[in-house]
Amino acid sequence: MGYKKKSWREKLADSKGLPRVERITGKMRSRWGTGTVVIPAPTGVDEIMKGVRKGKLITVNKIRNILAKKHRATIGCPITTGIFAMIAAHAAREKMDGGKTRATPYWRTLKSDGEINPKYPGSIEDQKKRLESEGHKVIQKGKKYLVEDYQKHLIQR
Repeated sequence: MGYKKKSWREKLADSKGLPRVERITGKMRSRWGTGTVVIPAPTGVDEIMKGVRKGKLITVNKIRNILAKKHRATIGCPITTGIFAMIAAHAAREKMDGGKTRATPYWRTLKSDGEINPKYPGSIEDQKKRLESEGHKVIQKGKKYLVEDYQKHLIQR
């Protein structure tokens, strides 16, 4: 019997015993400082992304801050938060491709500098269209596509 690849929705549902708060130690200390780091569950990241209403935006760093506050940690893990945001985006697209109209609005989650995430499903063009239809202006700077004045549209939490 062959190995069946997990769907994005299965990956999203697999919490792997997370969330977990750990002390920042060793090499991580030079990069992240002292204190604690929360390693979120994929569904925890998805839940925050789901809460971003039309016309509003969030960055992965803002998601990390919300998670840190929620779990009383110094920081939210930048690596797993980014990976889980990508899994949430692909799971939402999988849902949409299956005919569901209500899915996580992943296009509203930007990289920390306001850039549209090129690793999210579909094309940059698709995300750009969705953002523009919600009233945002997308500009190109070199190879990057940024939401102009994205800071003005960030959720307050």
